[in-house]
Amino acid sequence: MNFPPITNKYICDIPVYEPGRPIEEVARELGLKPQTIIKLASNENALGPSPKALAAMHKALTTAHLYPDGGGFYLRQALAKKLGVSPNNIILGCGSNEIIEFLYHAFVGPGDEVIVGDRSFVIYSIMAKMFDAKCIEVPFKGHTHDLQAMREAITPKTKLVFIANPNNPTGTRVSNAELDRFIRSLPSHVIVVLDEAYVEFLDDPPPSIEYAMKHNVVVLRTFSKIVGLAGLRIGYGIAQKECIALLQKVRQPFNVNAIAQAGALAALDDTSHIRRTKVMTRRGLAYLEKEFKRLKLEFVPSCANFVLVKVGAGDRIFHALQRHGVIVRPMRGYKMSDWLRVTVGLPEENRRFIGALRAELRGK
Repeated sequence: MNFPPITNKYICDIPVYEPGRPIEEVARELGLKPQTIIKLASNENALGPSPKALAAMHKALTTAHLYPDGGGFYLRQALAKKLGVSPNNIILGCGSNEIIEFLYHAFVGPGDEVIVGDRSFVIYSIMAKMFDAKCIEVPFKGHTHDLQAMREAITPKTKLVFIANPNNPTGTRVSNAELDRFIRSLPSHVIVVLDEAYVEFLDDPPPSIEYAMKHNVVVLRTFSKIVGLAGLRIGYGIAQKECIALLQKVRQPFNVNAIAQAGALAALDDTSHIRRTKVMTRRGLAYLEKEFKRLKLEFVPSCANFVLVKVGAGDRIFHALQRHGVIVRPMRGYKMSDWLRVTVGLPEENRRFIGALRAELRGK
């Protein structure tokens, strides 16, 4: 059957999101043993999942024949208590990505406008194409969201404004004062989406929950990063009750599985794992940035668990590093073809990456 003639025309032009390459794929392609490969491509937690989450998930497997709690009652209760809000202010998603889709379903239609930074998470613009909306990409200023320019880009057609803070892939943040001025200046027809996948790595996070309770703000968070549950695909959104009620209308039944709910609930209390992750990340960033200086490479100081480094021919170095058994992330898709994004790994993984990078830069 010839499908294009009956396909929505705007769907044909949507780019496919390219995730970091999995270890197994690189091993097959290059004839390497999977256990010899390190992956520093997808901003995953090098310490692995929360031990408390692992124990809870093992227990939950015994009832895997039952459907999950469709409303995520216990997890939403626990999150509400932790954040000082009502459970009705929280929605769960199959990763925070799914909640981005909920927002488009609820608020964006053909011809509407969405504003994003031109170096922010590419899913925002891909989703706009899925809903036949116009995505306004505002240039970054110094590798960071230019909130003044984003404010000036707002029109009567604007529905959503996405701010990833800290931002992926640059690892930068906007200051709390800048964010406060921006949010307080917005017209009532605009919703600001604060994507805070990496917020737990900040010592002085913005008062995002307060914004969500008082303004047209939706906060997105995830269990993928700080507690190491990326493979479970579970995240959550925080907003005013009226907004959450609308998002619940477009949520599929049982969108978050029972194993993920059990793991996330246990991980909330795993303060030891969170503390170890932050210590590992800060030490790893310090090491990588010190080595980049030694190699005379430009990099962007990071507030998250990854760092952006300018290596010249990004794709060439990316492929060369794979032959060393090191997977990083090229930035061609973000119009930064000279750059690589590198996740902070365990100390030995960081050293191995730097060794491989040094060898390739010297042409060995």
